Amino acid sequence: MQGTISCTRHYTMVPETKSLRPQGNSESVQTLVEENAIIVIGRRGCCMCLVVKRLLFGLGVNPAVLEIDGDREEEVMSELEKIGVEGGRETVTLPAVYIGGRLFGGLDKVMAAYISGELVPILKDVGALWL
Repeated sequence: MQGTISCTRHYTMVPETKSLRPQGNSESVQTLVEENAIIVIGRRGCCMCLVVKRLLFGLGVNPAVLEIDGDREEEVMSELEKIGVEGGRETVTLPAVYIGGRLFGGLDKVMAAYISGELVPILKDVGALWL
């Protein structure tokens, strides 16, 4: 019997801390974005975040996932704005998918890239997909 095993790195924001620190880790959100080939940042229990994760898992990508609670969302969003958006024209919305340390987009952008066939080469370029 064959099956697949999925192992995801989940980072959860701890509400009682004053600084932005993922649970069990001393890294900031910016560090997480920079150090992971692909990271999905979304609200805890968000159905759109689940769709993005399922699509990536289906392609064989194992993304890091940062799930945030509603009370921490403002802090995370301000840190994501500090990271910057290329060209300054786009704003960060959740779920946010960062590929290669840069904002790729949300669910709509990921789905459009997948349907057009552009997503797989992008994932290969950043080392998130080997085949």
